[in-house]
Amino acid sequence: MKRFAILGYPLGHTMSPPIHKRLFELGGLQAEYEVLQTPPEKFEDLWPYLRQLDGFNITIPYKQQIIPFCARLDETAERYGAVNVVDCKDGATGYNTDCVGFLHSLEGIPLKGEVLIAGAGGVGRMFAIESARQGACVTLAVRQNGVEKARELQREMERAIPGAAVRVTTLSSLPDEDTQYRWLINATPAGMYPKVDDMPLDPSVLSRCENVFDAIYNPAETKLMRMARQAGCHVIGGMAMLVWQAVQAHQYWYGAQYREEDIAALIREMEKRMEENR
Repeated sequence: MKRFAILGYPLGHTMSPPIHKRLFELGGLQAEYEVLQTPPEKFEDLWPYLRQLDGFNITIPYKQQIIPFCARLDETAERYGAVNVVDCKDGATGYNTDCVGFLHSLEGIPLKGEVLIAGAGGVGRMFAIESARQGACVTLAVRQNGVEKARELQREMERAIPGAAVRVTTLSSLPDEDTQYRWLINATPAGMYPKVDDMPLDPSVLSRCENVFDAIYNPAETKLMRMARQAGCHVIGGMAMLVWQAVQAHQYWYGAQYREEDIAALIREMEKRMEENR
């Protein structure tokens, strides 16, 4: 039987096991999927065990720390500086499937025009790089203590992406601007369960946003999403991204193929399951 796992810390509310279980069923593969909640002091000691698996997922806080352990990096992992999937066939190859999951989630709406990204660390880095690659004008909005890190990302993007248009501001300064945004993307944990009353930015910004994508999947509807709908925005939550990045992992691991309607049903199933288990 094939063996897979997810590595991270903490993993108390991870939805990965039920998602991957259903994907194995849909893909016709008998497999085990283990949760490896590993504190930082035990991370390096786990590598020999991980190499015995057929593949594994990596989440916070190890997406960068796993890189030196990989024999090879796919171009996606190199581009975004993070690994969230490792395929252990023929050595350990690191991939980043977050971008595939993200782009699948956008329902065909292009990343063009003005794109406002709340947060510039972790997954926000991928959102920013991919938006610039697609030709969008990117605004990175961060807390005051994250401005220098955001400026480092800005400089990196301007070096790597010809014609990249990137600016950095703070979350608190946005209400005073006049820019209309094609997309608002939340890459912060603001609004994640259990702090469901939090929002990443002032709700007055929503009147200037056409589409809103919130990477948070727990709850299925965050306060940001709810208020965005009230403001007339087209709104997308994070569960679709979570499922679609997992689909890509299965394609790397054993060439699985799925029907779009089956994945759409799985997204709805996981949203319902998450809400019932809270």
